[in-house]
Amino acid sequence: MEQLKRMALFATVVARGSMVGAAEALGMTASAVSQQVRRLEEATGVTLLHRTTRKLTLTEAGATFYESCRQIVELAQQAEQRLAEQRDAPVGELRVAAPVGFSGPLLCEALAPLLSAHPGLSLRLFFQDEQIDLIESRIDLAICVGLQEDSSLIARHVTDWRMLPCAAPAYLARSGMPTVPQQLLQLDWIGLRQECSQHLTLQGPAGVQQRLRLETRISCNNILAARQFTLAGMGVSLQPEPEIRDLLGRGDLLPLLPDWHLEPIDLYLVTPRRDAQPAKVRYAMDALRRHLLST
Repeated sequence: MEQLKRMALFATVVARGSMVGAAEALGMTASAVSQQVRRLEEATGVTLLHRTTRKLTLTEAGATFYESCRQIVELAQQAEQRLAEQRDAPVGELRVAAPVGFSGPLLCEALAPLLSAHPGLSLRLFFQDEQIDLIESRIDLAICVGLQEDSSLIARHVTDWRMLPCAAPAYLARSGMPTVPQQLLQLDWIGLRQECSQHLTLQGPAGVQQRLRLETRISCNNILAARQFTLAGMGVSLQPEPEIRDLLGRGDLLPLLPDWHLEPIDLYLVTPRRDAQPAKVRYAMDALRRHLLST
């Protein structure tokens, strides 16, 4: 490392044309600059400068060595500039992970304006409902359901989403619309876990609570698959209200027991723990937070 510092100092001496000029640029004394150049020559075993009382002249070896030193300094300056760009403006590749349900319009609506405003930013998306290792997969930012108990991550709560039990009109025409929670036990359930049953806790009028153990007929590890089976009239599933708002508005899905409510799901923006987040991550978090809060 000391040798690299001396190489940078030597490049400054040549660029400034004198020990005094280099000393002024580096905030050192001329004698200290001269001493460092001498140590560089001793370490390399080559004379780099011809010294006279009037000027400095590069030796042939010094001229060749200077080109390498100059390139090193330029590369270091470029590296600092790139870091500054990443700190101050969203550039480079942004890697975002999210549950499969977000592969619809939500992420596009949130991040498309950011990409349009910053041509130097690119986006790589990873959709999966299983937990992903942010560090190993080099994920910059993840949307997660529920708090992540990992000290290497920082989770920021954004909002809560209502979960609705819902079904297609065709299915309800066959099974009948339930009017009390106990009737949910007679319905075909489409679950998001591989277990054969799931527990449901509903809050009703006047604070009444009802807990049910539901048998699942179809199990999925993907909410979009569960949604498609629900739309096909195969049963009832739990769906986040913002993701199915259009389907509810068109009547493609109908909510069950509107006077009873399920515990909402917590949405978090999760990042690896860093001393400072790059600008691309900060900008993306702001865009996602605004969009999620407006849904």
